[in-house]
Amino acid sequence: MHKKIVIGTLLIFITLSTVACSGNNSQDATPIKATWVTAQITGDTASIPASEVANNRLVHFKLATPGGDIAFMAYDLEEKTHVRSNICPPCRSMGFSLEGDTLVCDTCATTFETMTGEGIEGACVDFPKAPVSYQLVDGNIVMAGGDLIAAHQNTLSPGLP
Repeated sequence: MHKKIVIGTLLIFITLSTVACSGNNSQDATPIKATWVTAQITGDTASIPASEVANNRLVHFKLATPGGDIAFMAYDLEEKTHVRSNICPPCRSMGFSLEGDTLVCDTCATTFETMTGEGIEGACVDFPKAPVSYQLVDGNIVMAGGDLIAAHQNTLSPGLP
């Protein structure tokens, strides 16, 4: 009888240890690839629906400029939307995935802090993703064209201004 209790206890311990170690972070384990959306341009502002960010968790969008298209990302994290430049200058990537609370360059795999945009590790770590200020207006994330261009320019140089 004592042997059965010990074996049963060990099986329960092994099962509980396996469950505890594996956690329930399937969202963190699977990278979230961005969905491209089209920004609505009105005068000197660009806007995207906040619902697109909420539904997809990470979206990319472009802004046409005289020098060519520039890309941006928007994502929800910790009940806040973040809008940032979406370029990794050294490797020339215009794509990031979201892995838990980390941005990962789709080309070089350099990682960046989602809350600050600062580099964590990788070849392009010195090129943090500059933030874009925005306002929520009628369910849309509205950004000034000048703020978008400034964030893009700030991401092209090492370090944040």
